[in-house]
Amino acid sequence: MLLILWHSRTGAARALAEAALSGARAEGPVRLLAAEAAVPEDLLAAQGYLFACPENLGAMSGAMKELFDRCYYPLLGQVEGRAYATIIAAGSDGSGAERQLDRIVTGWRLRRIAPGLIVNLGAQTPEAVLAAKVIGADALKKCHNLGQAMAAGLTMGAF
Repeated sequence: MLLILWHSRTGAARALAEAALSGARAEGPVRLLAAEAAVPEDLLAAQGYLFACPENLGAMSGAMKELFDRCYYPLLGQVEGRAYATIIAAGSDGSGAERQLDRIVTGWRLRRIAPGLIVNLGAQTPEAVLAAKVIGADALKKCHNLGQAMAAGLTMGAF
């Protein structure tokens, strides 16, 4: 099963995660779960993970970091080799959040199976950063395809 874990404050990362879910549903078992609701047992039940979150102030969102704070040690030594990928909703860059997430899951020995997908929304003013986001069709399609590919790969045993 693919577990899509997301956090969103303005709707962008949630929309991206839901697009990935729509692609994954056609290929195999998938579950969409808000990061703040996830517990270690949810991650243990999955064979792969798609993490979707915004970049806030050059790092992953606090709620996504909190997921790792709660689950890191209970899962240490139990999830090695499982597949993962990332979707980052960014105002301008996104690489800081992706690097932070990659560093954390290195300890779990997860295996990245797709390049990070960073969706740059160009929000640079306080008003734009805080506003509800509208995601373009191209970005939603990329997320759909990533979810589809991950679910298919997990179902076929490729990852």
